[in-house]
Amino acid sequence: MGINKYDAKYSDADQLKKFADDLVKIYKSEKQKRKELEATNLQLIKYGHDLNRSVSELKAANLELQKAYLDTIYRLVIAAEYKDEDTGDHIIRIGHYSSLIAEKLGMSDAKTKDMLYAAPMHDIGKIGIPDHILLKPGRLTDEEFDIIKTHTIIGAKILSNSNSKIIILAEQIALSHHEKWNGQGYPNGISGNNIPLEARIVAIADGFDALTSKRPYKKTFSVETAINIMKKERGQHFDPDILDIFLANMDEIIKIRASVKKDNFSLLDYIWDESD
Repeated sequence: MGINKYDAKYSDADQLKKFADDLVKIYKSEKQKRKELEATNLQLIKYGHDLNRSVSELKAANLELQKAYLDTIYRLVIAAEYKDEDTGDHIIRIGHYSSLIAEKLGMSDAKTKDMLYAAPMHDIGKIGIPDHILLKPGRLTDEEFDIIKTHTIIGAKILSNSNSKIIILAEQIALSHHEKWNGQGYPNGISGNNIPLEARIVAIADGFDALTSKRPYKKTFSVETAINIMKKERGQHFDPDILDIFLANMDEIIKIRASVKKDNFSLLDYIWDESD
């Protein structure tokens, strides 16, 4: 039995209607999905803003914690050497000299910054040395010098058993910054590359600052005189390669010395953001 023209037209109309209904459903479905997607995007944007705010608050809290941490270190170092009126400037200079040398040696930014804060703790063990020896204006006896030498061990003990990377580095520096390249230093008489790199850096920074500063047992030497003395100790007291780098950047060293003295900086003036 064939399909008449009326039935065929009716069938085509039904199909067209069904197709149109399907299109409407698809459109409504896609429209709903777009709304849901827009809502999701808005929620993600809100989450992003909230996350940025949380990160900013966390960074601010971390910076405050770091300030308190470094302030404690600063005061502990001052306590160790408070009798020296130049102590504040001395520890700032040692930090900057050491940080500059680390930078010129190609050490990472993180390590360079660590040196800025660890190096000032090099003589923290002096807190355990009697005043009559530490401040003696004349030459020390052999027995007195043996006592002075113990400040390296005392300092390392004070700084031991810490989880802080800066304190761990400071412990290493405190123990070994009086070792000499030729093995004639103290407390362990190690030589050459057996001396931790950071301690070899601080040995040069501390040596220059000691020569160019007034001490109970000596007058202030000029920069030129200090350089000549240090050159004679190249390969003896000091790592020759590090000393060469130090001397090659003497213009910057002198600028640091002048700016620290002039501007009366505090250690806390050099706090950095660890997220950098």
